[in-house]
Amino acid sequence: MIALSLAEIAEIVGGQTHDIPDPSVQVTGPVVRDSREVESGSLFVAIVGTRVDGHDYAEDVIAAGAVAVLGSRPVGVPAVVVDDVQAALGALARAVVQRLGATLVALTGSAGKTSTKDLIAQVLQRKAPTVWTPGSLNNELGLPLTALSATEDTEHLVLEMGARGIGHIRYLTGLTPPRIGLVLNVGTAHIGEFGGREQIARAKGELVEALPSAEAGGVAVLNADDPLVRAMVARTKARTVLFGEAEDADVRAEDVRLTAAGQPAFRLHTPSGYSDVTMRLYGEHHVSNALAAAAVAHELGMPVDEIATALSEAGSLSRWRMEVSERPDGVTVVNDAYNANPESMRAALRALAAMGKGRRTWAVLGAMAELGDESLVEHDAVGRLAVRLNVSKLVAVGGREASWLQMGAYNEGSWGEESVHVSDAQAAVDLLRSELRPGDVVLVKASRSIGLERVALALLDGASEGEVAGR
Repeated sequence: MIALSLAEIAEIVGGQTHDIPDPSVQVTGPVVRDSREVESGSLFVAIVGTRVDGHDYAEDVIAAGAVAVLGSRPVGVPAVVVDDVQAALGALARAVVQRLGATLVALTGSAGKTSTKDLIAQVLQRKAPTVWTPGSLNNELGLPLTALSATEDTEHLVLEMGARGIGHIRYLTGLTPPRIGLVLNVGTAHIGEFGGREQIARAKGELVEALPSAEAGGVAVLNADDPLVRAMVARTKARTVLFGEAEDADVRAEDVRLTAAGQPAFRLHTPSGYSDVTMRLYGEHHVSNALAAAAVAHELGMPVDEIATALSEAGSLSRWRMEVSERPDGVTVVNDAYNANPESMRAALRALAAMGKGRRTWAVLGAMAELGDESLVEHDAVGRLAVRLNVSKLVAVGGREASWLQMGAYNEGSWGEESVHVSDAQAAVDLLRSELRPGDVVLVKASRSIGLERVALALLDGASEGEVAGR
């Protein structure tokens, strides 16, 4: 964080100082909410959770080098006390962003946010110091913590914004007002909470509504291939830039293909020229993500050849997202278990089919959460797609939703042992260990709450049954 004194922080957040001998002492380290991440000069944010109260760690964090605690009550050590810690954290982030002068890029979408954010970060990092959201910390706590990690030399701040309802993105843009706003897609993730795709589009569009006008430098980067996103042109005062495979897209892809390994290649066209890209990531769905990143980079002045090189060299910065590993026996494990929705499930299955040409392929799939009334239809459709893509074997893991996956596969023509329903991660591991052969490709994917990363990790590290169950 940029250096601020405790007195300045207290004024910004409207807090009272307690047990602070010298209010001019500065916070020079990171702002953190996890006591294990405290460094010398940190500010520790004490959050009261359902199971853990951050205030209980106050003495420990000061001993570890924190300057003070930002909390909702005095704790016997240096502290800035406020009525609402979350609101105070947001106010501090807003003040720091205003002082920075960095270009703030915000992105949202139903699928691909984290992968695209990682691509944008790796491309822009070549141009100037860049700070970006770690993992998927895209909510009312994670976003301000990311913004506060910026320093005086930060020129680009890339923030992922998530939403579980109307007004969420509006709140986040109020904390960290973006100049460039990117909307990737409107899908069915969290459709059970939103009540329909139109409501999801309404929520995602709050990002472009928050942008400054074209005259003030605002830019809305929109997916030309998604009708609900393209329609957001009418909702913004900013200048609009379209990306996609549509002919009228400002940044577009031509000659899209997959390598023998399943990695996308294409010709990148921008208003300033074209260049060829061959990505290290897996799956054709990354083409759209790459175009989005290219559009942002082009707006920030990067030449097309440099953008293409950066996209070709970029990897995944976040765990368990199409994370490809090969065992000594030639079995390839694709750990995409961080999260799942119908769009990302379909993309992952298509990537599996491309990677596994001429090899046996396994789709180890679990439930997609928060689909509401659409859950049965969407799980059934994913099971059917696995059959249409000629996946060798579907292993549906878990309860009711997994049975719907298996049912879809069966109804599409997956009979005999081509699909199977197992009760839990350990049962899946036992099955795979007994039946995998050298050269097989295994995809593991489900919503985060299902914990199927345990399957991928067990296949790679040889964990025992107890280790798998206890992780």
